[in-house]
Amino acid sequence: MVSRRILYCSSEAYPLIKTGGLGDVAGSLPRALQQLGHDMRLLLPAYRDLLQNLSQRPRRLIELTIDHYPVTLWQTTLPGSRVVTWLVDCPPLFDRPGNPYLDDDGEPWPDNAQRFALFDQVAARLAGDQTGLDWQPDIVHGNDWQCGLIPVYLESQTDRPASVFSLHNLAYQGLFDRPTFDELGLLESLWHFTRLEYHGRFSFLKGGLIYADRITTVSPTYAREIQTPVFGHGMEDVLAHRADRLSGILNGIDTRTWNPGTDRLIVKRYNRRHLLDKQANKRALQAHFGLPQTGESMLIGMVTRLVEQKGIDLVLDSLPWLFNLPVQLVILGSGDKRYEQALQQAVKQYPRQLAVTIGYDEQLAHRIEAGADLFLMPSRFEPCGLNQMYSQRYGTLPLVTPVGGLADTVIDASGEALQRGEGSGFVMREISVPALQESLQRAVRGYQTPLSWRQLQQFAMQQDFSWKHSASAYAALYEQALQDSRMV
Repeated sequence: MVSRRILYCSSEAYPLIKTGGLGDVAGSLPRALQQLGHDMRLLLPAYRDLLQNLSQRPRRLIELTIDHYPVTLWQTTLPGSRVVTWLVDCPPLFDRPGNPYLDDDGEPWPDNAQRFALFDQVAARLAGDQTGLDWQPDIVHGNDWQCGLIPVYLESQTDRPASVFSLHNLAYQGLFDRPTFDELGLLESLWHFTRLEYHGRFSFLKGGLIYADRITTVSPTYAREIQTPVFGHGMEDVLAHRADRLSGILNGIDTRTWNPGTDRLIVKRYNRRHLLDKQANKRALQAHFGLPQTGESMLIGMVTRLVEQKGIDLVLDSLPWLFNLPVQLVILGSGDKRYEQALQQAVKQYPRQLAVTIGYDEQLAHRIEAGADLFLMPSRFEPCGLNQMYSQRYGTLPLVTPVGGLADTVIDASGEALQRGEGSGFVMREISVPALQESLQRAVRGYQTPLSWRQLQQFAMQQDFSWKHSASAYAALYEQALQDSRMV
């Protein structure tokens, strides 16, 4: 395999800053690509919280001025790896606490367009070797709408590197008004329905979709789904037009961080040969949430954003039915206030079967994966999903909808597969309350047959969700992107 220089651009990367699956991917894929022999640079905005999470003092590389803003580029390494990490430090835009995209009221920062346009301009200058660092990538890989203008800025460069643009969730499109487009000083020719204009608004995401040499998303099924009106969020025609450049590569997971045999965040470590040790984690999780410590009740876990996409309304509608079964449910997440309040109200009604923590806690997320018997993901759409893969690794069988990466990673424990002990979870037949209840009923029946349940756990724990295969697929995609860019 040819070694390539790759500039990997993201608005978040674990463990420095994370709001969701993008952070996990950006913290893992560059490391996996480096292990394949590629020369990696990870580019991130220097948020205040990110700088506080650094494990070593960064080194100042260069000073820039972009759109009258002072910019410092710092160099460090991604904690726990040897991946060289460059940080775009612009205090007026990034020196603010909390969520990188939202203010304290949960609303998008009003200057998000300016923030990420500047980040994308820095990426383009680095890609064009215009900063004096004497390092030019062969490939620039941007992620989600925050990096959508990178291929646009690269378009005007001669001898530009190839560009790859990854979609992690098409629902977030970076939409702004026409005055914002004008403020950013973009070429007037870009305000066109075949370019950045989208129903009278300006879309960062569309820039990546139109101008990147290759587009990838995070599962093969999702790559097909987003070319349809049901999942395309209005971009299906754009994606269908570029179908020859669109592919789906399933995300991997960080098997060092998510490993029940070595996980220091859980109460008792275990593996598929010592599954009885998993029970200590269940009892500890029940104790943490103040639930009765019984092994007879199937303990269901959820770690999720409390939004309609994740099917939390289906769960709420099913609670009166669900709690007639011998089950307990623990939920960790935050999101829409109406769902947070509805769950908190439900806890008062079902205190011995339901427990909810509003917010996010990395340690508690690990303990839910280790302590639950079943992990619930009734998503209306799920580009890839990671928790269903974490769950299988921890012997916690996932219950999922038949969409996106969930369909690509969970083998339904039904029919002949169940008889062979080869299922790895439970797949709903459709997205509805009756389908959710039917699958939950199947899961409860399975849990009440311990030998069969243990076979499913062991089969699930044998599945390989490491980055090894996915990183090789990305390396092959980079070669295709290089060929495409040379043709242009």
